[in-house]
Amino acid sequence: MAEYLLLNELTAGMPVVFGGNKLTRVPVEIAQAFHPGDRLLVVEESGDLLHISAEQFRLAEDAVARACRAFAGMGAVSDTAITAFYEAFARRLADDACWAPIQTANDEDVARAKAKGRSTTRLVAGDKMRRDMIAGLHEWRDAPSRRGMVLETIPHDGWQVEQVVAPLGVIGFVFEGRPNVFADATGVLRGGNTVVFRIGSDALGTARAIVTHALNPALQEAGLPDGAVTLVESAGHAAGWALFSDRRLALAVARGSGRAVAQLGSVARQAGVPVSLHGTGGAWIIADVSADADRFAAAVYHSLDRKVCNTLNVCCIPRRRAEVIGRFLDSLQRAGKRRGHGCKLHVVAGDESFVPAEWFTNQVSVRRAGGDILEAQAETIALEEMAREWEWEETPEVTLKMVDDLDEAVALFNRYSPQFIAGLIAEDAERAAHFFATSNAPFTGNGFTRWVDGQYALCRPELGLTNWEKGRLFARGGILSGDGVFTIRTRMTQISPDIHR
Repeated sequence: MAEYLLLNELTAGMPVVFGGNKLTRVPVEIAQAFHPGDRLLVVEESGDLLHISAEQFRLAEDAVARACRAFAGMGAVSDTAITAFYEAFARRLADDACWAPIQTANDEDVARAKAKGRSTTRLVAGDKMRRDMIAGLHEWRDAPSRRGMVLETIPHDGWQVEQVVAPLGVIGFVFEGRPNVFADATGVLRGGNTVVFRIGSDALGTARAIVTHALNPALQEAGLPDGAVTLVESAGHAAGWALFSDRRLALAVARGSGRAVAQLGSVARQAGVPVSLHGTGGAWIIADVSADADRFAAAVYHSLDRKVCNTLNVCCIPRRRAEVIGRFLDSLQRAGKRRGHGCKLHVVAGDESFVPAEWFTNQVSVRRAGGDILEAQAETIALEEMAREWEWEETPEVTLKMVDDLDEAVALFNRYSPQFIAGLIAEDAERAAHFFATSNAPFTGNGFTRWVDGQYALCRPELGLTNWEKGRLFARGGILSGDGVFTIRTRMTQISPDIHR
């Protein structure tokens, strides 16, 4: 039997084996920060060394323990009580007196994030976000419960078998600084699950205020078990790593920036926890040779109202339809004017001649997370940079690529995009069908890209949107909603007492 000792100290340069045949070494900063009781996690896919302090580990461990105890009690909780929770949560968010301290906390979060030069486009809890949170909770309030639903009945002579929807368990959820996700993700309670959250540091103050003034009072009013919804109150990334390495989780859901989400997914997979990752975004719109110029221009304009994962990122135009470039540039400029801060264009090398020369010489003020920067309105990029998602604040930012035909555009999408959202503007039905069959995207459409949203499209608040960057998903769609988190139990009913095999 193999023997082991607890790791109580690290030294700089200490070798660490990973992946079976690879070696990395402990950096000085981790060695100096490590104390007895801490943990060192090796990410097998990348060799990253993650330091989890004893305190961060304890916070996550205790939160999951509370959620496990709550899950054990959820079987006795009625659907009516869960409905009452959503009603009470929504009512408190709609109450100005309850919302006031949440707004104050959010204002403070936004101010701190701006001082650090961080993006705040998704952090601000304004009136629209508040309305959307309330609407989402109302949708879960009104949604029928799938718990106990019989999916299939298989009759036999003297007995029968039923396939029954059942709760999955404790869901671990790590997400970026978007306060509205709090309301979205409580959707897992509708199916009898419980959830543990860890929110990005930028929005932690807002999250605490929501828990204190709205969520916890709603849980108590409805009589749901303590710990049914638990926030890991830590600003450190290590708390997320600790949470996702907990084997008691039934599912780990992560959404945020691409690299952070990928790392969290690796941590969960190593622990044997199933994952649902929602990271890299950016939509593509392709104009077919049969595209109607007005429809194309409208699709571009309406896909650039704000920067989120389903915002237009890359546009492909056939060289034979070069006359629509003017319409494309006009839509981009109007989208910038709507936000009061201009626009930014990236042109793939070799296609510069299709864009007016003054675009490359004009200087525009581009608003970045760190402030306003004077840049050229258009710049040339390498073909490989079509894979880059532009994270803009107030200045709509898009890549343009000229193509020979639809097949070239689809091939570029399948190679360079995160394989997320592909839109085709075409009047030819056969070409549209060909596009659907050959583009490797979970979400396709024939207009604006901002429709890709669980609450907007399916009337079910989403836990996240999954691309196909890491492959297609097994047995579920790219929109993960609360009622999509379930397992199936099999129940036998024996009618005749004399059955034997």
